[in-house]
Amino acid sequence: MDVVLLQDVEKVGLRGEVVSVSRGYLRNYLAPRSLAEPATPAIVAEIKRRDAERARHEARSVDQAQAIAETLTKTVLRFEVKAGTQGVLFGSITATDVADELWRVRKVRVDRRKISLPEPIKRVGRYEIPIEVFQDVTVEVKTLVVPEGGDLPDEEPEDATPSEPGDAVVDDPASGALDSQAIAD
Repeated sequence: MDVVLLQDVEKVGLRGEVVSVSRGYLRNYLAPRSLAEPATPAIVAEIKRRDAERARHEARSVDQAQAIAETLTKTVLRFEVKAGTQGVLFGSITATDVADELWRVRKVRVDRRKISLPEPIKRVGRYEIPIEVFQDVTVEVKTLVVPEGGDLPDEEPEDATPSEPGDAVVDDPASGALDSQAIAD
């Protein structure tokens, strides 16, 4: 017998699904607990209509999420906070702070639980914060945490290694040119 599940039933199906069960299982277990009802043609048609409507709504939502994601990709959040001389903040920046700043800057509401910030930010620096805008639509928002009245140092290239003032680079393979100090030696 075909039934429509009104709630999730373990090892049978999920809410809203049409499944086939024995009459006794429906009569003795599912119906008394209000877990299912017999599937009439009208109820099945209503479920199909709801599924189609939900699919259209999700398609619109995905398009809207993509537009929001593009907006957030271009966004750079800047937090000016009190910090010590070593770059440690007096306090922290949490997912709630990020959500409030997104609303203030771009008028985009984001649930704080969708902001992937495993622990609060407690140091001055540059951060990429992942935000789940919609299911399977995630974007990283650039965030600058700067001390009050100060500014961040320029971003150093990742492959650059700090060298001592007396060190001379003899051959730079990237440019194919020799260093002038090495030639003078």
